[in-house]
Amino acid sequence: MNSPSSLLAFLGSPLLGVAATYADPASKETGVYICGVEIHDDDTLLLSFPKGHQLAAGDKITLHLDNRTGVDEYDASLSVYRASYKGRVERVSPGRVHVTPLQFELWYGNRVVHAFAQPDYQHPQDGREAVPLPITPLTGLPVPDLREVENKIGVLVTRAQSQPHTTVLAFLSSDEDDIFFITFPETFKSRLLKRDGRCHFAIDSRAVFTYTRAIEWNYTIIAADAYQIPQDHPLFEPIRAAFVQKNPWEVGFFSHPQVELYHLKAHQVVCPGRAKE
Repeated sequence: MNSPSSLLAFLGSPLLGVAATYADPASKETGVYICGVEIHDDDTLLLSFPKGHQLAAGDKITLHLDNRTGVDEYDASLSVYRASYKGRVERVSPGRVHVTPLQFELWYGNRVVHAFAQPDYQHPQDGREAVPLPITPLTGLPVPDLREVENKIGVLVTRAQSQPHTTVLAFLSSDEDDIFFITFPETFKSRLLKRDGRCHFAIDSRAVFTYTRAIEWNYTIIAADAYQIPQDHPLFEPIRAAFVQKNPWEVGFFSHPQVELYHLKAHQVVCPGRAKE
């Protein structure tokens, strides 16, 4: 029987994951991929990449994992198990990668229900200077992407010091692939974006699709640059109102006087395509 304190017991297996690595650790050029994930009862992972991979033993890799397939309604507590799994590649074969954990926290709602860290693991010191993000170049309210009206959650990939970090969050999108999200300035994702505004966003549409024998990889990965929309900007209130309309149970959060509004401007869009079971 699975231990109640294992990822496998909470998330089940197999599932899909958003994987991120630094192709060049010095510049933090980031590769983001969709992969199949098999979770073992010791919290190690077996990843499958049907289109292949360029990972090598020793590489660091971050995976966003959650169990939200089929979840199409949310409340303010975000009752979904989710984790940003920091791992190291142990061995590779064509199309497959074995990963052992370095550190992760599994969240449900607003609490951690399972966590792990290697005995010698320390959160890397980040000496990069935090600077204000540039103001959005938008001058008018963008046209909403009607395809994403029912899709309320995406995965943000930011550039932490040692390896990428992943965060699940509510978003709005436009038909020009603009992404908007709201957060507090003290959050880790906010602090990271102010050190490096380059990021990726994975739009995850699993909640509104049903899987049969063929797995449709309903993700769009957007490479973007981050901008801020200050509270005194003419677009701030209309976009905040759109968040409340899309996620009315979050009105308290979106209306908080300290929140920040971010605009991710796309410069590349990648559609991962399809995989077979």
